[in-house]
Amino acid sequence: MGRQITILVLAALMLAACSSTPQRKVETRGTPAPVEARTVGTATPSGAGGYLVGDGPGADAPANIDDIPDAEPRSEPLHRYANRPYVALGKTYTPMTIAGKHRERGIASWYGKKFHGLRTSSGEVYDMYGMTAAHPTLPIPSYARVTSVANGKSVVVRINDRGPFLHERVMDLSYTAAHKLGILGNGSAEVEVESIAPSAIVGNVARAEPVQIRPLEPVQTRPLEPAKPAVVTPVVAGGNVYLQLGAFKSRDAAESFMAKMRAELGDVGREIGLFVKGGYTRIHLGPYADQNEARSSAEGLQGRLGFKPMVNLR
Repeated sequence: MGRQITILVLAALMLAACSSTPQRKVETRGTPAPVEARTVGTATPSGAGGYLVGDGPGADAPANIDDIPDAEPRSEPLHRYANRPYVALGKTYTPMTIAGKHRERGIASWYGKKFHGLRTSSGEVYDMYGMTAAHPTLPIPSYARVTSVANGKSVVVRINDRGPFLHERVMDLSYTAAHKLGILGNGSAEVEVESIAPSAIVGNVARAEPVQIRPLEPVQTRPLEPAKPAVVTPVVAGGNVYLQLGAFKSRDAAESFMAKMRAELGDVGREIGLFVKGGYTRIHLGPYADQNEARSSAEGLQGRLGFKPMVNLR
């Protein structure tokens, strides 16, 4: 009798186990910091589809979410730290440093309220209602067009975070981006991701317009008296001899490039500033005592910058 009871109990336990629905593991988006494996929650309201435990739609979504504009590509310097090689979940990733040379198709997911207000890999605060996305290797920051394979809907997002790192998913979208693509309900969908190329690149900095490193007009030097040898007249510090690092029609592009130059050349002991002339905003390094000193400095900076600055007189 005891043996029959034992058999009945075991059979009941086996049936209960078979009837339960196992939780499936899905990836987390995230930074190169340690990544936790999380599970899909139980039933969600309004047929919204499964989402990570503790994550999902927020309670205060904007009423005009459909009117939130796509990200607008613009010139931005690359983040100093977010584009270095890193390791996540035992796998090494090497981020790209040039936008516009990457296109892929794969499964994209989205992340919401669990990460809303937390720091992204770029150091910016994640806003689930912005048009942003996380990608393992696209430059930070950069821009990409994401198109749903199923319905053809397309959005432009700004890459400012790293992830996802599990199940070979290609991108984690913000809540708003996923909504506009029509993939909130399923939680994920097949998409095509195309990195948006800048029209010109100086170093690793994308520009929204063609950039002139060399001045557009010949450098105007001081006229020399015919009877005297061609000797450059020395100019005291604080004079008018500078090295020109770049020239831009857009002041925003010039200020962005100036910030990069200050970061790279902060140890040269010279001031880096803006000078407007002939409709162009120029980035000048100086002043120098005379043109000979400026030329010598330009030669020394050529290997460091990848181009030779031009001597320019104000």
